[in-house]
Amino acid sequence: MFGQTVALAKSDLPWPPSVEDFYLPSILPWGEHNNYWITKITLMVWLAVGVLIIYFLLSYRNPQLVPTKKQWIAESLYGFVRNNIAVDMIGHRGVAFAPYFTTLFSFILLTNLFGIIPFFQISPNSHIAFPAFMALISYAMFIWVGMRHHGFGKYWKHALIPPAPGFILPILIPIELASTFVFRPLTLALRLFANMFAGHIILLVFTVGGFVLLNAQSVFVKPVSVISWIMAIALTFLEALIAVLQAYVFVVLTASYVQGAVADEH
Repeated sequence: MFGQTVALAKSDLPWPPSVEDFYLPSILPWGEHNNYWITKITLMVWLAVGVLIIYFLLSYRNPQLVPTKKQWIAESLYGFVRNNIAVDMIGHRGVAFAPYFTTLFSFILLTNLFGIIPFFQISPNSHIAFPAFMALISYAMFIWVGMRHHGFGKYWKHALIPPAPGFILPILIPIELASTFVFRPLTLALRLFANMFAGHIILLVFTVGGFVLLNAQSVFVKPVSVISWIMAIALTFLEALIAVLQAYVFVVLTASYVQGAVADEH
């Protein structure tokens, strides 16, 4: 981001930047029209997956009764998700979902933190495709879990027909259908995407703004660039907190959807 912000602040480049300026450059061309299929964001996703797999494999390769630091961190992460999300939200059945929730939480947390790590400085979750895909997985999982627990017919009856007088069901059933099977995955994806994208744009604005103010003609405006950079630093710490919070919220909502799918009462 530092190199990009310096370039954007130069007077020989178009200002203000267009929408296209926010797209990251691709890496490898492919096809007749040199369509790009590997981007910086794609590489970050692969890196996050590789880092998490290697870290957990190394942490549990030779488990100790008195855990090593790596093992303690891995166990603490799993224990936090299992006890404070899976079990608290679902009950004793939640233990079965703890591995998935831990994987989801770890992946989202790491990819969110990419947004404030030098040389990365953007989260893959600021691209709608990745939150949408994770939301789709959680969406398919809670429907499958519900049908497995209740049976196909009973699950859809349980999900769509609330305990209400028959004359009001024609109104309530479409509301339940939209709420459960349309708005849940949509809001799950959009919440994560919007927070990560907004954070990236805000940091970019204050960082670029500092260079623009520094290059201003007025000597009275130049010192204001320091304030802009101080704000960028402060917002970086806030973004770190938001990265953790959004990972937690995504997994908590997924757990709440699973809990609703396996609940015995509507």
